[in-house]
Amino acid sequence: MTTALTRRHLLTAALATGVAVPLGATGCSRAASAAPHPARLTLPPPTGPHRVGTVSLHLVDSSRPDPVAGPGRHRDLMVSLWYPATRDARVHPVAPWMPVAPMRALLASAGFDADVAAAPRTFGHVGAPALRAPGRLPVIVFSHGAGGHRSETTIVVQELASHGYVVVTVAHTYDAFSEFPDGRLTVPVEDPSLTPWDYAHDIRFVLDRIEDLAAGRNPDAERRRLPAGLCAALDPRRVGMFGWSKGATATALVMGEDRRVRAGLGLDGPMESRPPVTDLDRPSMLMTAEFTRAAAPSVERFWSHLRGWRLGVQADGALHGGYCDHQWLIPQLAAVIGMSDEDLAGWVGTLDPVRAVRIQQAYPLAFFDLHLRHRRRRLLEGPDPDFPDVRYIP
Repeated sequence: MTTALTRRHLLTAALATGVAVPLGATGCSRAASAAPHPARLTLPPPTGPHRVGTVSLHLVDSSRPDPVAGPGRHRDLMVSLWYPATRDARVHPVAPWMPVAPMRALLASAGFDADVAAAPRTFGHVGAPALRAPGRLPVIVFSHGAGGHRSETTIVVQELASHGYVVVTVAHTYDAFSEFPDGRLTVPVEDPSLTPWDYAHDIRFVLDRIEDLAAGRNPDAERRRLPAGLCAALDPRRVGMFGWSKGATATALVMGEDRRVRAGLGLDGPMESRPPVTDLDRPSMLMTAEFTRAAAPSVERFWSHLRGWRLGVQADGALHGGYCDHQWLIPQLAAVIGMSDEDLAGWVGTLDPVRAVRIQQAYPLAFFDLHLRHRRRRLLEGPDPDFPDVRYIP
């Protein structure tokens, strides 16, 4: 996929900052009028038994030149860890979806006003102590889509963390809106663009840093204090990965190169890369919408290379972002700016947002529970009457 920031990618990113993006039938952007008292968009709460903590880290790969910044600049990334936290987490502030500077850069790049709606708050408490569990917790890494950001699937991420997983979300610098601790802002660039293989290299570096954390070492470039108990919570022997769009392709590439990832979930990925994905013998699941096996030969080819456990599901009425947060947020935005039903359907399809959230919370959790915790989930064994929108693709 191209790394150019499409209107749909723009809207996804804008919603992650709580900002309204007006849509026109011609596809041309226009500035939105600032509301005197902007409505605050909201996120659905996770359903798990645990409170959620979060912390951001700045990671620098001193062995790798940045493929975009060029010689003399090492590759560096911002990541966030989401984890089950103690009950004392409630005294810690909740994290915003995206810092102000990346938000404003995103809006300025599209000519939109930043004040139509206020950013939703997450359920992640910044720096909260990690829950003391009987054993270490499985780790899941997330890779975002082209021109996106690491907050794209916060609903899924918070759900997993509330059920006892540590989730690491990665911002692929120069293909993401991101801000570093010193205030440096990076935004998606088109030339040179990052490939899914660049994403995969980022993730393998992050996997190394997860091992550092599990060993009690602090990999943050500024050596900022880590939440109490976080290092002891990570189990680097039980790692899964999921990604959306280009991040789904990167998930497959990482699995092909690194056996530390024991199970991979792709959210509507094009599965295109050079060189392509080779045979995979570990569990893989595809949640498709627009990049189906019937519509995309690259997805069908990828499917044919899956030699282990595999499952394909598709939600009726879902578009490309149907498994991401904006399926829930765009309808809220539509009410704020008076978006027409036709325009709204053009962005979110016909999949009901409440049902979409249930799908986002249930299916990734069931997949990782089965393959990282060996807990049988009937949801993955065939059509379920509680999810009539979801079809199983043999």
